Amino acid sequence: MTSDQPVSPDLPEPTSHTPPRDPGTASDAGKLPAEQGKPVPGGDKASAPKFTRAGALWSALILGFLVLIVLLIFIAQNTDPVPMSFLAWHWSLPTGVAILGAAVAGGLLTVAAGSARIFQLRRAAKKNFKAAQRG
Repeated sequence: MTSDQPVSPDLPEPTSHTPPRDPGTASDAGKLPAEQGKPVPGGDKASAPKFTRAGALWSALILGFLVLIVLLIFIAQNTDPVPMSFLAWHWSLPTGVAILGAAVAGGLLTVAAGSARIFQLRRAAKKNFKAAQRG
């Protein structure tokens, strides 16, 4: 009789009887250099992919197209006409188009307010820069 425990195919083999391996043995032949404990040329953080403007643009385009698809589905499903009134004008538009128009108008208003603020800040920075050069 032996004292070895029976090995099940689902369980890993017991490691108590396994002799320690030398990292340079033939069993390391199929492993990557980093797994063998050897340094990998260019394997540090410097070779990791970096954040780039092109990558950000690509991500923004994908997100924009997904939003566009959702908007198109929304407009296609909401085609019932809605009566509109503004001052003396009266007209009707499909519900989806009316809501999209309101969202676009809100976005343009936000862009206008943001542009005015950026213009203010640039003007103030330019004045401060000129004052610092004089004094």
